[in-house]
Amino acid sequence: MKTRHFVLIMTSSLAMAACSDRPPLQEPIRSVKLMTVQADALGAHAEYAGEVRAQLESRLGFRVGGKLVERPAEVGQRVEAGQLLARLDARDLALGSQAAQAQVAAARTQRDLAAADLKRFADLQKQGFVSGAEIERREATLQAAEATLQQAQAQGAVQGNQAAYARLQADAAGVVVAVDAEVGQVVGAGTPVVRLAQDGPRDVVIAVPEDRVALIGNGLEARVRFWADAGNGASPEGVTATVREVAASADPVTRTFQVKLALPGDLDVPLGATAYVRFAAKGPAAAPVIKVPTTALLKEGDGTAVWVFDATTSTVNTRTVQVLTADGNDVAIAAGLQPGDEVVSAGVHVLSPGQKVTRFAAAATQ
Repeated sequence: MKTRHFVLIMTSSLAMAACSDRPPLQEPIRSVKLMTVQADALGAHAEYAGEVRAQLESRLGFRVGGKLVERPAEVGQRVEAGQLLARLDARDLALGSQAAQAQVAAARTQRDLAAADLKRFADLQKQGFVSGAEIERREATLQAAEATLQQAQAQGAVQGNQAAYARLQADAAGVVVAVDAEVGQVVGAGTPVVRLAQDGPRDVVIAVPEDRVALIGNGLEARVRFWADAGNGASPEGVTATVREVAASADPVTRTFQVKLALPGDLDVPLGATAYVRFAAKGPAAAPVIKVPTTALLKEGDGTAVWVFDATTSTVNTRTVQVLTADGNDVAIAAGLQPGDEVVSAGVHVLSPGQKVTRFAAAATQ
């Protein structure tokens, strides 16, 4: 029994000794994505995506209510001034116009009768059969009949106009960009039926966050480039546009401010085209600073740090930095980095001080 225990103890000792002689495992060399930081202007390259719209867009509707019986206008259709866009059932309006004309005829008859009475009584006065007071009453009756006729004529003109309002016509040449009513629908007076983008100047409309809208004002110039080259005469570098309108309040859903920029008048750009707007920095915001992506930052104690790459030893070490402000998806660094420093831009939470790394190289695409 003792011999068995001795053998087991010796076997365990030899196994432990063999394990203790193994070399420690080396930490794998990680591949990291590096970026070389340079001084840049804060907000100098703020770019916004927008779309091309007409400066004048009319929401056209009928001036009277009724049932829609025809709508020849379709989205994307080009129309000319005066072209029919939609039509209401005008039978009730036509009957109203006929009734108004009948009232005009009745009022004219009453006026003519009052005029004939006045003439007859005037002849009788010359013969001494009626008094002057009777003549005055007949004159007053004629004046009242004249006023009634004028009122009926005005009402008849209104009814005639309403009958014409059953036809919705384009007030200018342009393109139909939206249709808000279909045949058979009963629409009220003023309800939008067709939205028409009028020919003429074009705008680029963008949405600007509230932390940037203070830097944008009417008259500010920006560079606009278009996603697709449709032979519109714009150079690949884009064209210069001018801010002409900044919304006074934020959109209740997106909490951004709408900004409209006027494009050059000789530029032929299709409506709805995608455009990218870049503003030049101005004022104190144009001071050069070093910017790094937010993915390069890590928390170190009570401060903020980045991993700095040492090319001579191929290692990384943390360096405390002072953050100035946010600039889109980047942050501006006030102190801690110098132009030319290489910092790790992604995967900062899996590194350790002095760790050897290699540069990440993206695979080439075929």
